[in-house]
Amino acid sequence: MKYSSIFNYPTLTWADMGAVGWLVDGAAIMNQVPLQRTSYGPYSRAMIRICKEESFHQRQGYDIMMKMAKGTPEQKAMAQDALNRFWFPSLMMFGPSDKDSVHSAQSMAWKIKMNTNDELRQKFVDRTVPQAEYLGLTVPDPELKWNEEKGGYDFSEPDWSEFFAVISGNGPCNEGGSAPASRPGKMAPGCARADGPCRQAGRAPCGSAGCRRIGQGRCGA
Repeated sequence: MKYSSIFNYPTLTWADMGAVGWLVDGAAIMNQVPLQRTSYGPYSRAMIRICKEESFHQRQGYDIMMKMAKGTPEQKAMAQDALNRFWFPSLMMFGPSDKDSVHSAQSMAWKIKMNTNDELRQKFVDRTVPQAEYLGLTVPDPELKWNEEKGGYDFSEPDWSEFFAVISGNGPCNEGGSAPASRPGKMAPGCARADGPCRQAGRAPCGSAGCRRIGQGRCGA
C-alpha cells in the first residue's frame, strides 16, 4: 500500500477540518470518479460506494469553510490560514508530474488509470479556484491566473522535493523532522510535535505566525 502524503500534515484548528474535507476529499473524488470505469472490475465496483462517501465529506468540509469565511474576521482568517497550508499538499495528492511518474504510462495503457496525474491536477484546480473565490478566500499561489487559450488556470507546480521527502518518511509529522518552512503558510516540519523545535526551544507556539512565516529556519527562529 502506498504512503498517503496528505496525512503527514498536522491539523491545528477547526478550520483545518473544513479544509481537509473540501480540498483533500475533493482531490480524492477527482482521483476516484474516473476509477469507476477502470479495467479492474472489483476496484471499479468499489469506487461507486467510495465516491458517494467521499462526496459527503467534501460537502461537509466546504460547509465548514463557508461558515468560517462568513463568520467573524478571526474565523475568516483561520479559514484562509487553513487554505494556505493545505493547498499545495492537496495538489500533491495526484502524484508526481507526468514526466516523473513511474507507472502512469503503463497504467494508462492497461486502462487502470483513465487520466494522467497532471490532467487530474488541472481539473481539480479549475474546479476549486471558483469555489475559493465564492468563499472570499485567496488561493495561495501568486502564479495563478486564467489561461483563455487552454480554458483553464495556469498555476505553480508543487514543491516536488517536499513531496518526495514526505513519502520517504521525512514529513512534518515524522519524528525528528526539522526542515525549514519554504512557502508562506507552510509549517516547518516538527512544529506539531509536543517535543518539536517550537516547544523544545520555548519559541513560537505551534500554529503561530512564527511557525509558518516564509524564510524561517526552524519554527519561530
